[in-house]
Formats: sequence, structure tokens, C-alpha cells
Amino acid sequence: MTRKTKIIFSLSALLTIGASVFLGIFIGLHLRLSAEKVAEVSNKDPKNLVLADFSTFWQAWDILNEKYIYSASTTNQQKVYGAIQGLAASYNDPYTFFMPPSEASVFAGDIAGSFEGVGMEIGTRQKVLTVVSPLKGSPAKKAGIRSGDKILKIDDKVSVEMSPEEAVKLIRGKGGTTVKLTLLREDAKEPIVVSVVRGSIEVPTIETEARSDGIFVIRLFSFTENSPTLFRNALREFVAFSDNNPDHNKLLLDLRGNPGGYLDAAVDMASWFLPAGSLVVKEDYGDKGPGLSHRSRGYDIFTDNLRFVILVDGGSASASEIFAGALSEHGKAKLVGSKTFGKGCVQELVPLPGNTFLKVTVAQWLTPKGNSISDKGIMPQYEVKVTQEDINNKKDRQLEKAISVLNNWK
Repeated sequence: MTRKTKIIFSLSALLTIGASVFLGIFIGLHLRLSAEKVAEVSNKDPKNLVLADFSTFWQAWDILNEKYIYSASTTNQQKVYGAIQGLAASYNDPYTFFMPPSEASVFAGDIAGSFEGVGMEIGTRQKVLTVVSPLKGSPAKKAGIRSGDKILKIDDKVSVEMSPEEAVKLIRGKGGTTVKLTLLREDAKEPIVVSVVRGSIEVPTIETEARSDGIFVIRLFSFTENSPTLFRNALREFVAFSDNNPDHNKLLLDLRGNPGGYLDAAVDMASWFLPAGSLVVKEDYGDKGPGLSHRSRGYDIFTDNLRFVILVDGGSASASEIFAGALSEHGKAKLVGSKTFGKGCVQELVPLPGNTFLKVTVAQWLTPKGNSISDKGIMPQYEVKVTQEDINNKKDRQLEKAISVLNNWK
């Protein structure tokens, strides 16, 4: 292979065999590509050549190898992973990223539900690491961490522009150990420092309460694989509660602090209130292909006599926003609380060689009326802001407003 050789890469191959392609490029200096231009061809249109200048990349590779004093501490494979991470980061999407083996193992622990840490969902808002929601009963919740808190430092490491995956690696740890978080809170003048003792995390799912005032409350904390069954059982409790008293037709679903979960769970649960075929949410793929519509399965067991309020806040994200947006726009429920988080993009997890993953944003969620969840989140019809004084006095004004809406239904 000469130094002026041009090699054509398939973009789709780059995404599916990632690390092995880069590794092939890096084998031996005598085989290394140093051409100034590399042509990439899209499988969708083989005639569409896109030129990418790799000369700077190779110069940087050589300079680092020759001059960096600690070069022996970084393996060629780690450099490959770093290059792929930089490639993913160039899209400026906090939800598109590459996971080397160490981060992939943490992600696998999340899927399995077995991990130790502080128990909070984190994401990125306006490129700043932000708490989506602390889980109910978690160390984070007990330490007073709130939805919307911006994470400035983890222990002594600045984390403002850190990816959620990097942050998770630092926040996670053995139960009984402590992590120190420096947070910036919306209503605070100065950053606050919170020390959290890590523990074993068990994600709660659902609670029910039959109130003496005729209101039935369902508190849903996550959209797990088991949520549809648990929600169905909760609705059975509500129906039994209503059968005993015809005036007990008031349902309150609390999705505050619910960071979401399975799309299928949200669609199935929405189907109890929507006719068959009603649009729950649409996956919009932009110019990459036709959208995909997710529609109600038509369980639709409730009449127009139902009074239904959903509580949301800045910790309601993803599947919570899909569910609340659909029920609100179809006129089946009224929303009370504050604007939701705005996590409305669809990721595809692509396994790559070497126990690595590439997580790619492939679509965005659109509500039945075509509104982008990512752009605006979901704004409730009845907005109620929570103040520090309310928290100190343990006063839940959002819940009070929801009860008022149910009792004075219009």
C-alpha cells in the first residue's frame, strides 16, 4: 500500500465494525494510511463520494507517539477507542456515544438492574450534566438531591461538560462509600455540596392509595418491563374502588420524578384510555426514512365520566412524557405540575467487537399533534412551581392543585 493510496470505507461498515476497522488502519507504520484524503461511500448512494482529510489525524498520532512523555501508559487499542469516542462526540448529541469495555460493563449492570450507587437518573441539558430524577427511597433522594440540579463536580473532578456515562463511572461505587457532589440549584445563589453514601439500588415501580375523599392515586416511579402488569392491577383496584361508590371516578396518576423506561410499557398503559388505533407517539427519522407510529391497542375501558389528572415535573422524562403527552393531547387527562425534562430522542444500541457498544440517536419522539418532546418537553395545563419554602414545610402544592382540579372538574 503506497502513501498516496485512497481507501473507500462504507459508512455503515464503520458504524457496525467500528473498532476493528480502525485497528486495521493502525497495523504497522509501513502499512499505515497517510494519504491526505480518504473517500467514504454511503451504501444508500454509491455515487455520493464524501472526502475527509485524515492528514491532520495522522500527524497528531505521530506527534503524540514521539513526544508525549507518558505514551507507554496508553495502548494503541485505547487510542482507537478514543478516536471512536471523538467521532461520536463530533455529532454534538449527548445521547450519541461510544462505550469502551469498561463503560459497556457498567451499562450491562444497568440493564440487569444490579448495581450499587446513589440511585439517580442523570442526563444532559444544554450541554450541562443534570439530574433527571433521584429514585424514590434512594441515597440521592435521602440526601436531598432534586430534579434539575446541575452537577458541577464529582468529588474533586469538574463535571460540567462530562458525558452522563463518564459521570456514572465516577458516581457509582461500592455500597457504604461516599461520593461528594457539587450542585448548582435553580433557586440557590451559590453551589451546594452534598455528600451521598452509596448503597444497593432497588428501583421501585408503583404504589396505590385509595383516599377518603374519593380520589384514587397511582404513583408510578418507572416504566419497567413489569410496569404494564402492575399498572393493570392498579387499575383493577381503582375500578373496584369506583364500583363501591359511583362518585369515586377520580384518578390521579403521579409521574413526578419518573425518568421513563420502556416505550412498549408506555404504549400498553396508554391503551387503557385510548380507542384502538389512536396515535400514542411517533418516531420521526427525519430524512433517514419514514416515521414509525405507535398506536393504542384499544383496551379503552373507561367512559367519558372518568376524571383523570396526571402529575408531572422536571423529573418526568422519556416514557413519562410520551404517556402524559398522548393522554393530554387526546383529551383524556389534564396535566398538573411543571414542565417535563424533555428527553424525546430514540437511541439504538449497536454492539461492536471487543465488548463495546455504540449508542446512536436515530429518531425523535413526536406527540400525537406532532410536537417534539426534545424541543420543549411537555408543559402542563396547570403549572405549579415548587419553592424551597414549600419543600422545607413539606407542602405539596402540586398535589393540592391536582386534587382541586379533580374535585372541580370542568
